Amino acid sequence: MSVLERYPEYEVVIGIEVHVQLTTKSKIFCTCANEISKEPNTNICQICAGHPGVLPVLNKQVIDYAIAAGLATNCKIRTHSTFARKHYFYPDLPKGYQITQSEDPICYDGHVTINTEDGKTKKIRLIRIHMEEDAGKNIHSEHSNESFVDLNRAGTPLLEMVTHPDISSAFEAREYLKTLRTIVQYLGICSGNMEEGAFRGDTNISVRKKGEKKLGTKCELKNINSFKFISDAIEYEIERQIELIESGQKVRQETRLWDTKNKKTIVMRSKEEAADYRYFEDPDLPLIHLEDAYIAAIREKLPELPHATFERLCKQYALTAYEADILVGDKEVTAYFENAYHFYASKQIINWILRDVLGYLKESKDTINTFKVTPEKLATIIKLLETGKINNHAAKQVFEVVAQTGKNPEDVVKEQGLEQVGSVQELEAIIKEIIEANPQSVADYKAGKERLFGFFVGQAMQKTKGKGSPQVIQDLLKKYLK
Repeated sequence: MSVLERYPEYEVVIGIEVHVQLTTKSKIFCTCANEISKEPNTNICQICAGHPGVLPVLNKQVIDYAIAAGLATNCKIRTHSTFARKHYFYPDLPKGYQITQSEDPICYDGHVTINTEDGKTKKIRLIRIHMEEDAGKNIHSEHSNESFVDLNRAGTPLLEMVTHPDISSAFEAREYLKTLRTIVQYLGICSGNMEEGAFRGDTNISVRKKGEKKLGTKCELKNINSFKFISDAIEYEIERQIELIESGQKVRQETRLWDTKNKKTIVMRSKEEAADYRYFEDPDLPLIHLEDAYIAAIREKLPELPHATFERLCKQYALTAYEADILVGDKEVTAYFENAYHFYASKQIINWILRDVLGYLKESKDTINTFKVTPEKLATIIKLLETGKINNHAAKQVFEVVAQTGKNPEDVVKEQGLEQVGSVQELEAIIKEIIEANPQSVADYKAGKERLFGFFVGQAMQKTKGKGSPQVIQDLLKKYLK
């Protein structure tokens, strides 16, 4: 039961700011490589380090990625926009300000459609998408009362995507984040890796009694790196705020963190107001002017987006909504499915992927791109099964061996002698032998002890060393046990 079900007189209002780390080759305002480096403060230059007098130069690909994100989320694209300086003083921001966009972001007035808990759809409106640089990273020592600053991340290009307060539950928040993450992954502009901070959402939450028009005091949940933790943190924060109101206390506007160990939110800092940032237009960066033809060219290059892929998978491969939804959640898995289907068109392809492929990857912590059961090898295993060369038990064995060794499925079948005993004559002789050797069990079965049928099947499978066709065995047993 969700918190709101326990407090039916309350409602929650949620808005989310998502930072999308772009996969450009270089940073946003310099030529430093845009990549993760294990060695601190090695992937930096004078611009990253905020030396006096240096001049930023805008990376054109950041603009292209911003436009693509805007078009994919139904935004309007502003043909004239500027950069601004946002002032705040943290050790990981050596300039003393962040270059971002303020009054005129490049994308505005969009929406993302999500599925709601009751099976309907809902539009989550986007206020804006703007470009900005990331700050560095503070590293706190576990052994001393010291902190260190790593500037490798400083200058990494970001898109900040800001919603209206349209989200009404933890479920909707999670669905929005999942949908948005899938969109930027399909566009190829972000890895979506939450653990590395490539896709991170700051969730603004306030509660109020139903019927009230004024928004409650909001708190921001920051730096949560999984969908489950975000959902759990929202549920906790809703209850925390309701309990404060119910006890006559006030909710303070602040930024809070999620304590995964104790499963509660904790204060990080009091929340700044926009006025505290003292925005003004950055004098070192020129006005961005976009022609309609330039925007149209990017629109033409947009890939198939998740919603379109979902509809196509359902129609083209007769997948259920459940099956298609799982595939669409990972572009690489979708490609794996379609490639396997290309080699052997079988309904069993999707069943094997959802059950065996994804199950194996979860256990082994392997990735779909390095998985040794390639789409062609999976298709071969399923073809061997469906053409009667091997039975289901053998197919599972072949899958495991191929997953571990990368061998060809046909070779595994030959090496381990897994070819199915498919001849009706062979199996018929085995069935007759089993019946003759177990007269009492035959008599008991015919007297009504039908559970003994499983005994006869087991005997037949044992005689064939697991290589007999289960269907043929069952059919023959029914024939001779009448």
